[in-house]
Amino acid sequence: MTKSTRRRFLKDATVAVAGAAIARSIPAWASGDTGPVDVWSTFRDRRHQKAEPLHWRPAKEIAADAILIDAASTRQEMLGFGAALTDASCHVLNQLKEEERAALMHELFAPGEMALNVCRTCIGASDYSRSVYSFDDSTEPDPELKKFSIDHDKAYILPTLRQARAANPELFLFSSPWSPPGWMKPNGTMLGGSMHAQSFPAYAKYFLKFLEGYKAEGVEINAVTVQNEVDAEQGGHMPACLWAQEHEMEFVALHLGPTLRKSGSATKIWILDHNYNLWGRAIGELSYPQVAEYVDAIAWHGYVGEPSAMTRVHEAFPQKGAHWTEGGADYNQPDYLTNWTLGAETFNGIVNNWSQSITCWNLALDEVGKPNIGPFSCGGIVTVENATHKVTRSGMYWSLAHFSRHVRRGARVIATNGIGGEAPATPEQTVDLSPLKPGANQITHAGFRNPDGSFVVVLTNNGPERRVQLVMGEKALDVELPADSVETLKWM
Repeated sequence: MTKSTRRRFLKDATVAVAGAAIARSIPAWASGDTGPVDVWSTFRDRRHQKAEPLHWRPAKEIAADAILIDAASTRQEMLGFGAALTDASCHVLNQLKEEERAALMHELFAPGEMALNVCRTCIGASDYSRSVYSFDDSTEPDPELKKFSIDHDKAYILPTLRQARAANPELFLFSSPWSPPGWMKPNGTMLGGSMHAQSFPAYAKYFLKFLEGYKAEGVEINAVTVQNEVDAEQGGHMPACLWAQEHEMEFVALHLGPTLRKSGSATKIWILDHNYNLWGRAIGELSYPQVAEYVDAIAWHGYVGEPSAMTRVHEAFPQKGAHWTEGGADYNQPDYLTNWTLGAETFNGIVNNWSQSITCWNLALDEVGKPNIGPFSCGGIVTVENATHKVTRSGMYWSLAHFSRHVRRGARVIATNGIGGEAPATPEQTVDLSPLKPGANQITHAGFRNPDGSFVVVLTNNGPERRVQLVMGEKALDVELPADSVETLKWM
């Protein structure tokens, strides 16, 4: 035996022994009878397609790169999965004929279909709007909000939201502003600039009037974020607004929080709504009890930094939630329709770092990523062609399907531990969804236990064809993973 072969043998033997010890430590109930494992696959020409079921067998040998499922090690409770219902997305959906729109909305939201149940809306215009607008476009300061109106949203946004919630009554909606009205900012416009502290009292009332106005139209908003991307000014090319850390803290503690509480509103407040690299800011804000009193969760984006930032904040403030509120793919990229592995790999890293929900960017756009008044070229989860109304499902649509169709609200994330060096449960590669960036020929995984007791494991393989072994208690399961594939396994 050569030295290198001997080293490999000793490593494998050590890992196998460790794996067996871990498997024996799992409670006895996890080793009882388990039913057949249903499998859904996406690779090559298959799209979330049902495969032949797999069956557990006694775990006589444990592979060096096995994935150990520890159902006793539970983590956060899942809220759900979805995408953003921007002005642009609602307009695109509104262009469909009534029967076409009803069919697509059923597919996207019905509990027996994609079952999307967490969606984002915009408080006024975002970069994916048909025009720049707020709910108080006064040419002069209007601190009493005498010109406040949500009439813009009555044409097609509110009807779309009502239809979505009718298809899925569990739909959780959260809303984000890209900018306050221009008169609340020193630069006088919604394009770029920063927030004016003297506008805080009026802006808190603005939030409340938005929530009350939507509720009167039959659409309750369950959470709000203070600002989309607090640290991005975007060069004045789109609705945006810088918020200094102390300003967000002051606004939440002294204005928005007390205003919503006094009104009796049950709407939750989420802060930051920006990238992983601002995790220190999140900890800094939550360190003040006056702020933490009103904050339910941190909202995260995945364009810069690593998902492990969410774990850092969770460890500092375990009582506060985490939600991944934006990420998408560039429709100009050649893999826009086939990047399902990269999307699912990203989602695995997100849920393994304490996020309770995943909300992608625009739910629907046209074939050139419009309507869009901003500088970015994003694509929709679905594409709806203007002339033909043909619907095309993106790679990220199929990524979402492997989670949203199987992981129910109230599911608990469970530990899926790779005992070798090639199958990390919480990938540490930088996540950048514009465009998506893969890991290096790796397998990633995330596990869940639904309220009905069923187990779900999502596996991704962005490298060549591989076989992996899942171990649960004293049973093992061999799974063939084709190249560039996503597999969802589900069993009782």
